[in-house]
Amino acid sequence: MRRLLPLFLLAVIVSACSSIECPINNVVEAVYTLRKATGEVDTLYDTLTITTQRSDGQDTVLLNKAVGITEILLPMSHTNDVDVLNFTIGGTTDVVKVSKTNIPHFESVDCTPSYFHEITGVEWTGTLIDDIVTKKTAVSYDTTTNFYIVFKKSY
Repeated sequence: MRRLLPLFLLAVIVSACSSIECPINNVVEAVYTLRKATGEVDTLYDTLTITTQRSDGQDTVLLNKAVGITEILLPMSHTNDVDVLNFTIGGTTDVVKVSKTNIPHFESVDCTPSYFHEITGVEWTGTLIDDIVTKKTAVSYDTTTNFYIVFKKSY
């Protein structure tokens, strides 16, 4: 019995060390809250589609024909210093450029890194959007509002 105890303890220690808990979903998203010019929360009444271009040159849809929403969660790229987003409502497009610093975030050396972001600026063409206010520059797993977005008219 005394000989089995060290083997049992070794087995327990080895099995405890082999358990790696990497996050299942490590997508980092920026949160855009729709606001009226008066500061009240706004609701989108027309269909909004948001697209961007991937690193391979292909367009990809991030939000498809959304309506009746007050908040938008959009993933951020970890390869580009500027994310270019095309907001389209009723055939009219506004281009939004979000400048940022990409910061690798390691949970464990055995897990793939996530990328957090520090927003350094935002620009838009002004076709649909009247104003974008940066509320919080740090983008991480936290889902609090990063941007307030005000459309020119009631969409």
